Amino acid sequence: MAETKLERILVLGIGNILWADEGFGVRVVEEFHRRYAVPDNVTILDGGTQGLYLVNFVEEADGLIVFDAIDYGLAPGELKLVRDDEVPRFTGAKKMSLHQTGFQEVLSAADLLGRYPQRLALIGCQPLDLEDWGGPLTAPVRAQIAPAIELACAVLAEWGVSAVLRPEPLAGDARLLANDIDHHSYEMRADPAE
Repeated sequence: MAETKLERILVLGIGNILWADEGFGVRVVEEFHRRYAVPDNVTILDGGTQGLYLVNFVEEADGLIVFDAIDYGLAPGELKLVRDDEVPRFTGAKKMSLHQTGFQEVLSAADLLGRYPQRLALIGCQPLDLEDWGGPLTAPVRAQIAPAIELACAVLAEWGVSAVLRPEPLAGDARLLANDIDHHSYEMRADPAE
């Protein structure tokens, strides 16, 4: 069977950077954007905790890659790739945060509107800690940022898209996140109690 050409692809990171490993998806998409250039038909988006506000982006996509912290019941830091019809099942598995229920609703809303992506890929990482308010990603989860990006590049290649490593990572003012909430600034900030 011939692969259908995907005209528009969305690479989306979801999660809440304020709850330790819950920020995995946002941190991966942020680093992906910093390190890789993609063609104009690929949108890279920090979806954060926007829930149903993401419907417009999802319904415009023919292909969708989502990065998220997912409780797969695996060892902390393990990555798992889930595709197509299996994706909604995992975005609604064990509710760990408000955005996950919201993202399952995003997929359902896109389906009801008749504009569901043709191809889906969920790259999830098993979290270790979701309770550390204001805390950084834990070491086993942080270690999966680069492997998650490599996995996304492989999925994009299957879909006929090349993500090209930038000669130099983007400078701070050109990055996906700003206002000191980018990964480096947020996790390296001074102790707020000082």
